Amino acid sequence: MSSQDRLTRAYQQAKRIQFTNSDKFILLSDCHRGDSSFADDFANNRNIYFHAVNHYFNYGFQYIELGDGDELWENLFFKDIFEANKNVYLLLQKIFNAGKLHMIYGNHDMVYRNPNVTKKLLSEYFDPKEGKNVPLFPGIQFHEGIVLEHAETKQELFLTHGHQADFMNYVGWKINRFLVRVLWKPLQVWGIKDPTSPAKNYVELIKVERRIKKWIADNGNKITITGHTHRPRFPKPQDNALNYFNDGSCVHPRSITGIEIENGTIALIKWYIDTKEDGVLQIVKEYLEGPVDLSLYQSQ
Repeated sequence: MSSQDRLTRAYQQAKRIQFTNSDKFILLSDCHRGDSSFADDFANNRNIYFHAVNHYFNYGFQYIELGDGDELWENLFFKDIFEANKNVYLLLQKIFNAGKLHMIYGNHDMVYRNPNVTKKLLSEYFDPKEGKNVPLFPGIQFHEGIVLEHAETKQELFLTHGHQADFMNYVGWKINRFLVRVLWKPLQVWGIKDPTSPAKNYVELIKVERRIKKWIADNGNKITITGHTHRPRFPKPQDNALNYFNDGSCVHPRSITGIEIENGTIALIKWYIDTKEDGVLQIVKEYLEGPVDLSLYQSQ
């Protein structure tokens, strides 16, 4: 099956969510939540991420994670990731209980496409205060794709991780997982980059983006939002470019990026640590692109 067929299948089998201009979504991906070890890229941005997600929860946003939320290549056991990020998962639990958590799997958490695995790992956790297992995300489902469909205009936004355009990270993901666990994770401490990741391999990144753009061009310039490459992308309507968006990642140096959909608009945002004049640190949000009215992005 080609990358084009894999993307088509993800679109056709996607979970569909209707929305209106009053609905609000935050799209994040590539958190790579780890165990706080030397190889955990998420650890440096954990506080930024928690503050941002808590902000969106308090303001009624729905949370959509576009894959690679949990780093299940470098880490053998989810319980180690959970213990290192317990406050994060309990926040996500609040969003889940409110019916506003939507999850897509990527290559680093590909095991979540198996409902039996998600049930085993994510349904409950051991609470030392109560001395027993308590619910975490009972009944949670992960999808390969999600389609947001505007209730009035019928405009569609196709959301997926994007690894469908990357053969070794989709078909050969088990081989890459093995290489990361036994080879590239130990070498990270020496600053050697993992060539299996398009985020750290520019040549592969360009190939992945080219394949995704070809699918968009062959499918009526459908608005498509992915992660995977860690490179934020935000086309401008006036440039008549392909409607290819990328929300970036949560493991940028000292910042996270994402895509907001609110009031019928779309925007690329960044959360980062800034310093006030008196030296006090604060976490702030910056608009990198937009907001732009979604109606300006026309499909064929």
